Amino acid sequence: MTIEIVAASVLTAIKTTGFFAPFAFILFHVLRQFLLIPVAVVCVAGGILFGGELGSLYSVIGLTCASMTFYLITKMFPALLQRFVKMKVRWLGAYVQLSVGQIIILRMIPFINFSLISLLILEKVKTFRGYAKLSLLTHIPSALCFTFLGTFIQTLSPVLIIVLLSVLVFLVYFFREKQVMIKWYDFFVPAREKSHDS
Repeated sequence: MTIEIVAASVLTAIKTTGFFAPFAFILFHVLRQFLLIPVAVVCVAGGILFGGELGSLYSVIGLTCASMTFYLITKMFPALLQRFVKMKVRWLGAYVQLSVGQIIILRMIPFINFSLISLLILEKVKTFRGYAKLSLLTHIPSALCFTFLGTFIQTLSPVLIIVLLSVLVFLVYFFREKQVMIKWYDFFVPAREKSHDS
């Protein structure tokens, strides 16, 4: 079974819960990151189940709750956080610091890892309150985009989809921060470590 079929089955079950459907949908957003189901699939389904406005609202709440879950889990299991740090270094480099605009645009690219973006936010703001606020801010555009435009995007030609994704990638570059901060420790390796390497 494909991911889309699994998601459709779960969301059909959510629809049958009646009054509790919004709560079940928000909970599914939290669980989605562990099931490796794309954000766009769930947001599109939310629009179908609840309509554009409520679907977007529930998706923003659900995605923000998912980000809070990521924060709490990485605090409880630092080794898991280091795994995502290594992923970031491999994909983006050790010293890349993305701007808020770049993070918002990355949220709108369907195949970008959700937890990786959460890590980028965590590195940008050190407090839980700042993390929560920035997570909420970055989820609003992507939830609106996927909920309202998801069904329409599915009818587009592959060429047009590639063009749209290329525009988003260009915007990520355009909104980049113009300076890179390198930690003093990383620049000047202590003499003791140099002696071990030689």
